[in-house]
Amino acid sequence: MSNKLALQTRRRSRLRYQLKLKSGGRPRLSVFRSGKHIYAQVIDDAQGRTLAAASSIEKPMREALKTGADKDAATQVGKLVAERALAAGVDKVVFDRGPYLYHGRVKALADAAREGGLSF
Repeated sequence: MSNKLALQTRRRSRLRYQLKLKSGGRPRLSVFRSGKHIYAQVIDDAQGRTLAAASSIEKPMREALKTGADKDAATQVGKLVAERALAAGVDKVVFDRGPYLYHGRVKALADAAREGGLSF
């Protein structure tokens, strides 16, 4: 494993450990960003199930967006995942940013999810 991936794995593990201690049984809103797209899913770790998911790779999103790798795409994905989570009966989550800084696309997705009705 390269040094960059090892450091990302350590950051992700450290963050998930802290979230597990503080979550209080809430599902987590997990974010993954690649160079071309952004993905978000609400996961219930107790049951090991994904409750809601959205990404910029979905067909309606690809048609509506210029690219899947900018803040506009992250905002749309955040709104969509919040809408789907509320439809699944989830309104309180913990935000799992993974190994990424809370900045740029990750922050845009989180802000849009809050505006969409999720609380974290």
